[in-house]
Amino acid sequence: MDALSKFAQQMGIANLAGGGAFIVGLIFLTALVFTWRFIPGIRAFAVRVGWADQPNERRINTEPLPNAGGLAIFAGFVVSVVVAWALRPIFIQEVQIQVLAILLGATILVLTGFIDDQYGLSPLFRLSVQLLTAVLLVVNGLHIDYNSIPLLPNVSESLNQPLGVAITILWVVGLTNAMNLLDGVDGVVGGVSFVASMVLLATAAQFPDRGSAVILLAGLGGSALGYLRHNYNPSRIIMGDAGSYLFGYTLAAVSMLGTLKFSAGASLIVPLIVMALPILDTTQVVVGRLARGIRNPLGHPDKTHLHFRLLAATGGKARRTALIMWLVALLCGVVGMVAQGIRPLAIVVTALFIGLSLWFVTHRRVRAQDREAQDREVQGREGEPGREAAEQAAVPPLK
Repeated sequence: MDALSKFAQQMGIANLAGGGAFIVGLIFLTALVFTWRFIPGIRAFAVRVGWADQPNERRINTEPLPNAGGLAIFAGFVVSVVVAWALRPIFIQEVQIQVLAILLGATILVLTGFIDDQYGLSPLFRLSVQLLTAVLLVVNGLHIDYNSIPLLPNVSESLNQPLGVAITILWVVGLTNAMNLLDGVDGVVGGVSFVASMVLLATAAQFPDRGSAVILLAGLGGSALGYLRHNYNPSRIIMGDAGSYLFGYTLAAVSMLGTLKFSAGASLIVPLIVMALPILDTTQVVVGRLARGIRNPLGHPDKTHLHFRLLAATGGKARRTALIMWLVALLCGVVGMVAQGIRPLAIVVTALFIGLSLWFVTHRRVRAQDREAQDREVQGREGEPGREAAEQAAVPPLK
């Protein structure tokens, strides 16, 4: 038992018998199982009512694909938070108003994204809603303290707050759109979001004031993994803007969640590095579109994204593209944890857990696809005699 306790301490778990690790695991599994089991039902409903994404410049699907996956992800996330609240861990109560602000902002963006998926909203309206949800975090005490950001010079207190608010809004809106723009190939955003959630969870677990962030990240990561079981190519459902907004906004908000002033700035080291992939992708896309004379770079989809270029380089293999993107995100996460000074054992265990989890859901998806193909083949063979009889009956007799 002593050896196990020492191992837990190396992972950032101060008291193995205190119940914190059990709660985090329960939250993760609740989100995972709920999302995993809920998606088939919501997919069937989406097909019935016509909630589907049409092929366009940012999609690789050649036929309409149900796009209500974001609702299932959000449901799994919320259910996991409700379970955490029912267990009443103290770290939720300490920042209750901030957690509620994150949930409210995420709800607004999920609804906005879902309406946009089905009916279409103007880029200006979407941006206005994103700004509103970013301001919602600021007025509830979730903002970056400029003077606590490493490598930046300190400024006077009169400039510190406005600069911090401006960076906070840019961080939240930018990351929300970055995750949305990254969503173009099956499995990419789901996998990258899972990697980011687990890396940030492992990092937050090292700080005594970040318990609430650990809980939210466990729920978000579990929901992402449960969704990925149905989204790995060939996808049966996609998340739409509702899901990508949820991931981008929540990751941006949770990275600022803490009870100490130090956390709001210093905790951005790991998110900045682990989210380097969507950030760099968005930056190069926006710069490229502006260089081509496009005035509204976020409102003109094209295939200049990194995942589309990688898809072309791999000969159109969506699975290989997703795997490479996940690996890059994981490498960024490892670099971020090293830069943060996380214990080597915690880094290794986190990377192994991420790799095994992704292998598990992708393996289950591939097995399910193989069974579906076998079932179709059997049904095809069973239907052949009937078709032959029908064809023979349609041939007029010789005279």
